[in-house]
Amino acid sequence: MKKITAKDVAARAGVSVSAVSRAYRGTAPLAEEKRKAIFAAAADLGYVSKVDQVLATQASNTIAMVVSEMQNPFYPVAVDALTRLLPSRGLKAIVHVVPAAEDVDTIIRQVLDFRTEGVILASSTMTSGLARACRQNGLPAVLLNRVQSDSRMMAVCCDNYGGAQMIAARFLAQGRQRIAFVGGRLDTSTHIERRRGFRDRLEDAGRLIAHQFDGGFSYRQAYDAAQQMLTLRPLPDAVFCANDIMAIAVLDAARISGVRVPDDLAVVGFDDIPMAAWESYRLTTVRQPLRRMLDQAVDIILAADGSEQVGDIRILPGEMRERASG
Repeated sequence: MKKITAKDVAARAGVSVSAVSRAYRGTAPLAEEKRKAIFAAAADLGYVSKVDQVLATQASNTIAMVVSEMQNPFYPVAVDALTRLLPSRGLKAIVHVVPAAEDVDTIIRQVLDFRTEGVILASSTMTSGLARACRQNGLPAVLLNRVQSDSRMMAVCCDNYGGAQMIAARFLAQGRQRIAFVGGRLDTSTHIERRRGFRDRLEDAGRLIAHQFDGGFSYRQAYDAAQQMLTLRPLPDAVFCANDIMAIAVLDAARISGVRVPDDLAVVGFDDIPMAAWESYRLTTVRQPLRRMLDQAVDIILAADGSEQVGDIRILPGEMRERASG
């Protein structure tokens, strides 16, 4: 049988041999339509590049993590925790960072090229497409801190619903009267479950969320929302932010506006990123058991052992970290 070469792929795709070489070097400049044509031709011909061969060798005993939203400190912390965890289990880490506007086909190919033991998906974008592609290629994929309505989904989550209920109960016990909520991305299970738990606990006490704002899980958007919130009269006296980076934005806006925390406004977040403990913030928050979550995600991947994937969703309790903000 004739060995398929880069020259064969170039002829099929209608490009130069050098373009084929650039396509397999992810950082090399190449028009996206050419890259897609090259990958399609390679798949049709059964071409295995030298890059693929090296990656297949390097990826044994390796777990991949796909992350996005790196401006949120939770995700760099998750990457650091995984790279510290895996060596103790005889494993290595490969990290794929998803740029904000990255093409999904390119990311899926990067993930599948490495042929790792499995993939931990810590991205709130493209999660369903990635998980489906991994499953179709026999690659175990576990969602970190998010779930989807799929009977074959594998995921490890903090108890977002229960953690948010703890926050609502805290505000109620403090006698807070005008309670606000700053949410994240509306289409994510993380936002949905945290908002639902918060709302349900308030409604159990005959109360409602007084004001709601869209913070998009981002500092800038939450800061703008906080500026709007701080103009309300009467001022809300408590606010739950659906993650810490948004809570930190609210604390910054409150300080600049002269609003006293927690006397005038109690602020509570969720995640317990390292910045939450900084002296300038001292943020009360719900801590995710990140090390345990990653450990169990690895357990799920290794237990899959190439067999057909079945649903396995694990929910771990969070812990209230009481500091000075609320």
